[in-house]
Amino acid sequence: MSQDSALEEPSIVDQSMGEILSERYLSYALSTIMSRSLPDVRDGMKPVHRRLMYAMYQLKLNPNQAPKKSARVVGDVIGKFHPHGDTAVYDAMVRLAQDFAQRYPLVDGQGNFGNIDGDNAAAMRYTEARLTDVALLLLDGIEENAVDFRPTYDGSEKEPVVLPGGFPNLLANGSSGIAVGMATSIPPHNVAELCGAMEKMLEDKDVSISELCDLVGGPDFPTGGTLVESREDVIKAYETGKGSFRVRAKWEKEELKQGLYQIVVTEIPYQVQKSKLIEKIAELITSKKLPMLDDVIDESAEDIRLVLVPKNRNVDPNLLMEALFRNTDLENRFSLNMNVLENGLVPRVMNIKEVLQNWMNHQKEVLVRRSQYRLEKVLHRLEVLEGYLIVYLNIDEVIRIIRFEDEPKQELMKAFNLSEVQVEAVLNLRLRRLHKLEEMEIRGEHDELSKERDELNKLIGSDARQWTRIKKQIAALKKQFGEDTELGARRTIIGDAPAAITVDLDAAMIEKEPITIICSKQGWIKAMKGHSQNTKDIKYKDGDGEAFIIEAQTTDKLLVFASNGRFYTLGCDKLPPGRGFGEPLRLMIELPNGVEVTELILHKPGERFIIAASSGHAFIVKSDDLIAQTKNGKQVLNVSGNVKAKMCKSLDSEHDMIAVIGQNRKLLVFWLEELPEMGRGKGVILQKYKDGGVSDIKSFKKETGLEFKYGSGTTVVEDITPWLGRRASAGKMPPNGFPKGNLFD
Repeated sequence: MSQDSALEEPSIVDQSMGEILSERYLSYALSTIMSRSLPDVRDGMKPVHRRLMYAMYQLKLNPNQAPKKSARVVGDVIGKFHPHGDTAVYDAMVRLAQDFAQRYPLVDGQGNFGNIDGDNAAAMRYTEARLTDVALLLLDGIEENAVDFRPTYDGSEKEPVVLPGGFPNLLANGSSGIAVGMATSIPPHNVAELCGAMEKMLEDKDVSISELCDLVGGPDFPTGGTLVESREDVIKAYETGKGSFRVRAKWEKEELKQGLYQIVVTEIPYQVQKSKLIEKIAELITSKKLPMLDDVIDESAEDIRLVLVPKNRNVDPNLLMEALFRNTDLENRFSLNMNVLENGLVPRVMNIKEVLQNWMNHQKEVLVRRSQYRLEKVLHRLEVLEGYLIVYLNIDEVIRIIRFEDEPKQELMKAFNLSEVQVEAVLNLRLRRLHKLEEMEIRGEHDELSKERDELNKLIGSDARQWTRIKKQIAALKKQFGEDTELGARRTIIGDAPAAITVDLDAAMIEKEPITIICSKQGWIKAMKGHSQNTKDIKYKDGDGEAFIIEAQTTDKLLVFASNGRFYTLGCDKLPPGRGFGEPLRLMIELPNGVEVTELILHKPGERFIIAASSGHAFIVKSDDLIAQTKNGKQVLNVSGNVKAKMCKSLDSEHDMIAVIGQNRKLLVFWLEELPEMGRGKGVILQKYKDGGVSDIKSFKKETGLEFKYGSGTTVVEDITPWLGRRASAGKMPPNGFPKGNLFD
């Protein structure tokens, strides 16, 4: 070290640490956002993918050429363009080749490039690769000044800032990445549908995103599946650029012998590893969290085939799949966050219309630049051809000048008023081309190029012509990747949003069989197999007799309404078999002493009942509010003292009137709307009594009239006006012939 350098003052930066960190971190964040994680809206690519494509293009790895070692491609990328590790580059290349990861693969891989089970690709020295036809569309025109180039990291080469992108890659193949403070997540889409949407946009600039969603129904994942997001949510996601899409596996029921069946899953959601999915299902079976499922078998070869074996043939396949959708990745959500780089510079969340418009604008710019490049070539060639024509008209003089003059170039320019370009072309002309036929060919070429020049000038100068050309380009793409092509056919089915299903695992395991429930007056209950039992053959204990006989299924729930106003719930499969006298109900439910069974009814979702106390208080209740979770039952009708729960009557949805007969033999009819609907309570008084209480209640439709027993048959009172009043009125004596027992039925 010299004495002068030793005396130099050290460099001191007078700046706070916070400011220094902010500057450095901002530089890092911008670098991550622009050069690593977010795709460009124009070609849908991040820098590593763009460099891969360009390196493979330079290596002439076209679809019709033999592939080269992947290591050669990766070496070129990291050596010329991408100063990062080879693993990162190779991983990006592998993903571009996987047909289960890319909707339209950009790399044609030869060898082991991984699989949907999550197995890794072979090392790059063992695999080979080349471009696909889709990749060539992205690169088309790159040598025709279609895009700008910039120096590579070491300044030794040039690389494209963006690809010409003659394929809507951003939406077609999707993209995902996490930057600093922002991220992007775009699912793949169907190109034919995207083209249809862009054609609609070119026809109508004010087209709404809702109308575009008629053409683009949602993502189109390479692994298929079924999209089960509601149309409203899909439209909202595309309008805002943010949202999510719910995708379910595709499955079918396969019938086997003896009434058995199995479920076969043929498509699974995007980015779900099959091996991990199977592990999760097996874990649920082992831990007995999914009692409906007995086994899962992987019979996949090239196509996916997962066999799900139910516990028994009575398991409802829809309930089984619903349970699997809730507990495994057979149903998955893919988020949408269309955060992209606008013109390669500014990150912004765009809606689907903006993304498509940006791609079309880029194609228009590429078209103009390629047309200008072609025009320059045409003008240059026309200049050369015009020089040739002058030569053919003065061939002898030209030969003399070339043979005898010391500076033929200058003499030719002076003699025939030629440009330098024309003179160079003449001097490089071979003698074998100096024949009459060549002159005719030159004139023909000159005429054709003149026409092309005029067309190019019109195209460059006309915005309308440019958009017409873009529309033709989009139509060609739509045809190339149409629904009738193998690559273009939609894979993800657009389904309906599934209705909410309450999965009762216990009920799903019950074998459905017809039974007849018999309950005696003393509360002995049993279930006999089958329906249409001969009631005369049923035997009861001495002093006991018939009370309730109900035909049901083993999958039904039995509601027991007791005189204390409580409802108790029993599973019909849990009832004792039909041998002997059965078993006392009190052993199955906590029925207090002195409390009697008022009614037995089968639970039906959505049904309504009128429940009433002996005092005449009543209200309407939904059947779902009557389900009890414990043996102690559920208090629904509040009663006290000598008042007991007396009846539970089913209420038809078409009925609009209520008829009440009291123990005082007074009949009252009033409108159903006067009776409130409650979940629990004492209710309201139906009829005014001096003594006694209610005898019977009946709901009916006013147009049909009030029907009741009459002798051995029935009769109908069509005019109910004499008994029509307000609820809680006293009522009047019933019509002649009304049963003495004060019961309607």
